[in-house]
Amino acid sequence: MDLILILGDQLSPGMSSLAGRSPQSAEVLMAEVQAEAHYVPHHRKKIAFTFAAMRQFAQELRDAGWTLTYKAYDAATPCPSLAEAVAQCLEDGRYDRLIVTEPGEWRLRTEMESWSDRFDLPVMLVEDTRFLASHADFEHWAEGRKQLRMEYFYREMRKRTGLLMDGDKPEGGKWNYDAENRKPAEASLLMPKRAGFEPDRITAEVLDLVDRAFPDATGTLRPFTLAVTREDAETARDHFIAQALPLFGDYQDAMLTGEAFLWHSLLSTYLNAGLLDPMDLCRRAEAEYRAGRAPLNAVEGYIRQIIGWREYVRGIYWREGPDYVRRNALGATRALPEFYWTGLTDMRCMREAIGQTLEHGYAHHIHRLMVTGTFALLAGVDPFELHEWYLAVYTDAYEWVEAPNVIGMSQFADGGLLGSKPYAASGAYIDRMSDYCGECRYNVKDKTDANSCPFNSLYWDFLDRNQDKLRGNPRLGPVYRNWDRMSEEKQNAYRSRAADVLAML
Repeated sequence: MDLILILGDQLSPGMSSLAGRSPQSAEVLMAEVQAEAHYVPHHRKKIAFTFAAMRQFAQELRDAGWTLTYKAYDAATPCPSLAEAVAQCLEDGRYDRLIVTEPGEWRLRTEMESWSDRFDLPVMLVEDTRFLASHADFEHWAEGRKQLRMEYFYREMRKRTGLLMDGDKPEGGKWNYDAENRKPAEASLLMPKRAGFEPDRITAEVLDLVDRAFPDATGTLRPFTLAVTREDAETARDHFIAQALPLFGDYQDAMLTGEAFLWHSLLSTYLNAGLLDPMDLCRRAEAEYRAGRAPLNAVEGYIRQIIGWREYVRGIYWREGPDYVRRNALGATRALPEFYWTGLTDMRCMREAIGQTLEHGYAHHIHRLMVTGTFALLAGVDPFELHEWYLAVYTDAYEWVEAPNVIGMSQFADGGLLGSKPYAASGAYIDRMSDYCGECRYNVKDKTDANSCPFNSLYWDFLDRNQDKLRGNPRLGPVYRNWDRMSEEKQNAYRSRAADVLAML
């Protein structure tokens, strides 16, 4: 008899660990354990979502005929780790082999590779087939390339899947319509209302558990409206496709005060946990374009996030190895400012991005990249500390997807493996893409005065103090030429204001 361990982000009936096996030849173990709930200070909503969705999936497996051992979290005597949960299950000697679909973090994979010796039985780690590109596929694509740019990987994925293709050419004649997807938004009564779900009995029990067992966890727990069943996740999917996808492209980079969601899908939490299927999402989005219900720029932008960016960062994560999260090419060592955990800052953009993060366990990609990420980059925050913050605060965060986005794209800590230049920007970008700056205590038009936007002076200070590493970057050449043309007095004014900002941190 085989024992199949299912993890909290493996909530798919088609998991490779289940494939080819039957309830007559195998049994299932699922466990809510202390180590996974505490290894970073997870958002309360992340813990609640994971436990509730696991319990719902356990019932889904039981309904399909599987015998299942489920170890619920016991606040008084929690099971300490996945290894201990397995050990307890193996005590009666009924099982001949342990089967696990590979986890999404090197931390767990490395541990599991020692389990065969620890438990004195065969342990079968199988690849996660929910992704479109296997480890071998990505390695084959990357082999021999001097630069591993997502755009070229994405084109290969388009050809391979046939999504938005016109024969061997991209639909509409272009691979990428990102230039059309950078419009600022205005508050509107026509903004789509998002699908939310009332907690059922199982979820209500989990919410009470999180209240009791995780009093010091990050963020706000209630109201809790996340889907925790496959049926509700599919309802959220259908709602997004019908109500928000048509304008998703236009406004995917926009930010508005008090509006956390805009036209974004809010599906990544369900997708990354296994409640939704990536190719199914892409085919449904493509069908909207083919039927004339959604424009090409919206559908292409959405599909690119899934078969392009999502698959690409996973490939980077596993290819680069467990030391990737510790890379620090720019030598940044500043501690993460306390306001990342509280939202208590006079910078309105940061307050909005962090505030909605703490409330919802969610912020869209521009909040993550160009607000909280850019500020940390400019301030010289230790990229590992920032990585752990992102891993903690977002309900969709697992290391395989989060780490390359932070270490590589956001912080340039991998030295340009993932991105061709740092995503450094002054306050002008935020002013262009949001309505935050008008009501901010700081003046985005001022550069070096005491009330000037901190992003402005930090931008030039970042370039100045990192010029030994960045001046040779061809994409930054024009920027450095602008710096060189400034008077020494002006340069010193930027340095002085930046020093004041950093001292306040």
